[in-house]
Amino acid sequence: MELEKDTRRGIQSIEVGGTLLQALVRFGTPMMLKDLAREAGMPPAKAHPYLVSFGKLGLIEQDSVTGLYKLGSFALQMGLTALHELDAIKVASDQAAVLALASQQNVALAVWGNHGPTVVRIQECNRIVHINMRTGSVMSLLDSATGRVFAAYLPAHLSAELLQQELAHKPAAQRPDVAAMLAEVREHGMARAVGYPLAGINALSAPVFDNGGQLALVITTLGPAAEFDPDWHGELACQLRDCAARVSTLLGYRG
Repeated sequence: MELEKDTRRGIQSIEVGGTLLQALVRFGTPMMLKDLAREAGMPPAKAHPYLVSFGKLGLIEQDSVTGLYKLGSFALQMGLTALHELDAIKVASDQAAVLALASQQNVALAVWGNHGPTVVRIQECNRIVHINMRTGSVMSLLDSATGRVFAAYLPAHLSAELLQQELAHKPAAQRPDVAAMLAEVREHGMARAVGYPLAGINALSAPVFDNGGQLALVITTLGPAAEFDPDWHGELACQLRDCAARVSTLLGYRG
């Protein structure tokens, strides 16, 4: 979905200077004036006055020895404040709505709750899709795509007890090779379930990470098997990967 261009009138000099800040954020490392100016698309002589002003505001700092520019203390405070105000579920919900419309499949968001992977939001597409999943549903770590992503990316001490409980309730012949199962999830960056545990329903799930690199939530797209391609490299998988990566970026993840 193409975003509409913002045509509101602003202050051009601020927008021009802002490209220097964007370049520092994009590269993530201190930069020389000539390199910073080049990345911002302006000559060094034009960039320097902006950097002086940004320095007075604490948005940029220059190392007195190397001459390299980096983001300043006030920029850090701004970032921390923005992160504190972020609502991961709200951010993900907005993107899930876009994904549901683009894919014409339902999209679910799940977080790690007291009893395991818990669905907190379901975004329905604009066609009728009958799926036996509700807000508050707790998903299996072993049998659901959602759960497998949690098992693959959560710190082991958080999921180990529940994982052992699920394994203990399965007959020996039906116990999966957990290490291989989780390796597959990490290899593809997502998990899938084909016709199970929801009969006739396929699903793909992908992780969303926060600014600390920790698993924040899981996004799952699911729909009737006849209309849902679970291929790792299919269109639905690509749409889901893009969505999860976009939400992670909005939450400050820079992996």
